[in-house]
Amino acid sequence: MRNIRCSTFRTTKPVGDIPQPDYVNAALIGESEWHPECLLSLLHSIEMSLGRNRICEVRWGPRPIDLDLLMVGNMVVHSPSITLPHPEMTRRRFVLEPLAELAPSAVHPITGQTMSRLLEDVQ
Repeated sequence: MRNIRCSTFRTTKPVGDIPQPDYVNAALIGESEWHPECLLSLLHSIEMSLGRNRICEVRWGPRPIDLDLLMVGNMVVHSPSITLPHPEMTRRRFVLEPLAELAPSAVHPITGQTMSRLLEDVQ
């Protein structure tokens, strides 16, 4: 990876109805020649090394870390292992705020809207 930039860190409430502590959210943007599935595998390896066990956890429950691959350029991918862009990103302020901070004019490849515009529209 190269030309990596990181957003400001934000503390936000968790998604879902399971009581748990707040989360710290941020976004990274960078360049890579890796295939999206390889990038996702790397993120999952990092999560495992930091104590996450996806097999034993409850969906949207507490976890020590959660790394998501949101977009890879303008790629649209639907496979058993990955969906790009991330299917929930346009509905989550905690995702769009750091993305709009780093790349306000980046365009969502399905909606055609910029990160700034998506952020304006999210609750």
